[in-house]
Parts: sequence; structure tokens; C-alpha cells
Amino acid sequence: MDDVVIGLDSSTTATKAIAWTPDGDAVAEGRADIPLASPQPNHYEQNPDDWWKSTTSALQQVCAAIDPSRIKAVSISNQRETIGFFNRDGRAVRPAMVWLDERARSLVGDLASELGSDPDGTASFHRITGKPVDIVPSVMRVYWMLRAAPSQHAATEIFSDVHGYLTFRLTGRWATSWASADPLGLFDQEAKQWSPEIMTAVGVDSTRLPDTGPPGSILGELTAAAAAETGLNAGTPVVAGGGDGQLAGLGCAALTPETAYLNIGTALVSGVHGKDYLNSLAWRTMGGPTGEGYYYEACLKAGTFIINWFLDTICANDPSPPSELLPQLSKAAGDIPVGSQGLLMLPYWQGVMNPHWNDSARGAFVGLSGAHTRAHMFRALMEGLALEQRLSTSAVEEALGQKVERYIAIGGGAASDLWRQIFANATGKVVARSSTVEASSLGAGNCAAIGAGWFDSFEQATTAMAGDIVTVSDPNPAAHARYGELFEVYQSLYERMAPIYSGLDGFLKSESETAAV
Repeated sequence: MDDVVIGLDSSTTATKAIAWTPDGDAVAEGRADIPLASPQPNHYEQNPDDWWKSTTSALQQVCAAIDPSRIKAVSISNQRETIGFFNRDGRAVRPAMVWLDERARSLVGDLASELGSDPDGTASFHRITGKPVDIVPSVMRVYWMLRAAPSQHAATEIFSDVHGYLTFRLTGRWATSWASADPLGLFDQEAKQWSPEIMTAVGVDSTRLPDTGPPGSILGELTAAAAAETGLNAGTPVVAGGGDGQLAGLGCAALTPETAYLNIGTALVSGVHGKDYLNSLAWRTMGGPTGEGYYYEACLKAGTFIINWFLDTICANDPSPPSELLPQLSKAAGDIPVGSQGLLMLPYWQGVMNPHWNDSARGAFVGLSGAHTRAHMFRALMEGLALEQRLSTSAVEEALGQKVERYIAIGGGAASDLWRQIFANATGKVVARSSTVEASSLGAGNCAAIGAGWFDSFEQATTAMAGDIVTVSDPNPAAHARYGELFEVYQSLYERMAPIYSGLDGFLKSESETAAV
């Protein structure tokens, strides 16, 4: 029987272990959920033991389905910007902080000020990491610990991303990929090493961080103890993978500027690949999944999250089960013309990252009237997210001087024929849906295939293993022209709303202060 590699995808909600052949066929799969806790509003935590428990469960399921001797390497895809705090033996000092966590919000500006700015005014943090100053990079939570929980900070011997922790549990070595270290906000993108300036600012040094290596490199071999827990054979190579966003792009073979990946998941994430290290407020620069080049990535923290919010709140009392309600809404929304008859939606339910970088921003429906129904609102949700995608992609195109021709769509939202067509019409791009549902795992499988020696290059690996295109949505010229008119209105919304966001933020802060008295 053919050899396989495993792409181990440890996401925010679950770990999926999938065995991939050299042709990119999935032949076995295991899955286990990961609990998420919110002990206080906007605080999000996980127990690292649960990362390991879900990993062992998922791997055991795969090994029960296929002979472990067929498995030639394992590589890891991980939830980005989530960080754990450990003793050197892997015991957690405190719960891990998930990328959604906002407890450091008030200190983000302090860290940026401490690091300073370059002569041209660019924040040094942005220049070094490729990330505009924002709450999402994990370093902000390390800085919070230094200021608010110094005893826990001092007790932490290893600050690690999920990839680094799982590598330690599998091999006994604290090590991670460049493409997983990078999202932490502690990594110098050009030097490909932990940044001395940022480490100093947050009170750590390189001995308290995992070793790093390029995607596709072997970080270690499975220990006998890990083999007993997972079902894998001892000595199986563990290969550097990367963050789930970058590896989703790799799994889609989106490695040229003409083709961008579009992940219509809980968050709406897209990436355009380029060879040069470029920084802009219009995107965040992420380390490439092959160890070369970069993704210019747009991220909106609320993608299908908004759709689920709509179903759970606006449609909460609908008697139809979700399996029937969603098709009903989609059919009704499909009969409504472009622009939802004058209703616009600004999709900042969880703040806005690129290009405005404002955590205080919030969502809005603009133009509601008595003539609008929930079907209009549902369509406006999809259109708002598509118009926001047009905004972010056009900024990347302008900076690169090159057009994106098509998106490879993945994630749960990509299954909607209506939504894919709205994306195509609003952006003017072809939207192709990949047969690969688990693109991040397949990207990790690509890395494992390189480590196993199956291919001489990532180009060969992606050509051989990438999924087929199963559906293509071409933009309708008339609808695209109509969306162009709507886009002119949409672009002005944020600037008009910004003072309102500021006022509401001040109001909420005064409410919090009053409650504390």
C-alpha cells in the first residue's frame, strides 16, 4: 500500500489529523474537539493539555484506520497568535491565551511607544514583524503579563505557540516553524530569528522561546513515550509546518500574485503571495508557507461568525431547524437585487484590522427601512463582507502593481453558491472552489511530504497534491458594474462612523468605571 504523511491541524476549536497520499488524496482522518473558555468578557483561554489530548485522540483514530508503518512524517498546522506559558518540562504555568483575547487592549499603544518609530514614522514593531500595531499578535499578551502578572511572567520558562508545544510533546524538543513563530509578533521577518528589540521590550530572551526552522525541515523524531500515546511509530519525523492561514494558502497552491486564497470561515482571511518583504497598513505581512516569500494577508475577525450571529439572534425564534432555515434565507436573498434595495452592512462585529486597525469599530446596518425583511439583512451581510474583501484586495493590487485574477475559496462559507457569486460580482474576480475542504491540513501534508523526501520542492509538492477545482463562479459584468456604484458608497462608511465608534467606546469605558465605584 502507498505511503502517507499526516497533516495535523490544531485549530481554535478542534484538532484534525488527516493522512495524505503523494497525490493529495485523504485516506484516513481523526478529529477531536478543543474546549474554549471565557472566564471574563473578552478573555479567551485554553488548557494546553487539551491541545495534546485532542492531538493524541485524532492521531489514534488515524492509526486505527491505517497501518502506522505507512506514515512517513507528520507536520503541524496551528491556530495562530495563541500562546502558552510553560515550564521546560511542558507543564503550563497558567492557561494559554487564545488569539481572540483582548485583555491587553489598553497596553498595545504602550508597547508600540516603547519600541519607537523609524525616521519615516513607521512603527518599529511594524517594520520588524510585518504586523501593524494591533492587539492580535501574541506578544501583546506577553507584555500584559509583564505589566499585570509579573510573577507568572517570571515563572514562565518557555513562551510557545501551539506548534512549538505539540512539537515538544511529540519529540521532546521545543521547536517551531518560521511560519508559526512569525504570527506571535516576536519574530524578525527578514532576519528569520527572534527579534532582540522586541524580546527586550517584553522581558524575554531567546532561551525562553522555541527554536525555529523553515517549513519542511525536520524538527525531531517521535519519542517512545509519544508513540505510546498517539499510536504512531517511534522515530517518525516531525516536520516544521506553519500557521493555519499560511498553510491553507499552500494547500490551495496559491503561491503566485495572480491567485489569492480566500478563507470564508469564522474569520474572513485572504492572502496574496509575493517574493518581497513589503509592509502596509492595508495588510499584515505573514511569513510564507514554504520558507520563501510572504503572504500579504487581509483579515476580518468576523466572517461566517456574522452569519451565525444572525441565525442565533435575528432568527432565534424561527421554528425551522438550521438545516432548513439557511437554504430558505439563501433562496429569498438570491431573489433580491444587488445592493439589498438600499441596505448596506459594515462587517466590523469584532473590530477592524486592515486597513483601519481599530478595535473599537463595530458592525452596522445602514439604510434600514420598513420595506426591508430579514432576507434583505441576510443578503446585506454577505454583500458587506464581499465589499470589504474588494477593499482589501484592491489595496494589495495597488501596492504590487499587479492584478489578482482569481480567488481559491475554502472554508464553510465557500459552500454557498450565492455567496461565492456575490464575491465574484462584487470583486470582479473569478472565485474557484477547491475540492480540498481541509486546506490547512493539506498544507501541513505538503510540508510533511517535503520532510519525507517525496518531492524536491514545494512547487512539485503543491502541483502533485493540490485539490481539484470543483466549481467556478465568474463575475457577471452587469452585476459587477452595479457593485462598483455601491462600493463608492461603502468606502466612505468607515470614516463617517469613526467618530461614533470613538464616542461609544468612551461611553462604555465610563460605564465600566461607574460600575467599579
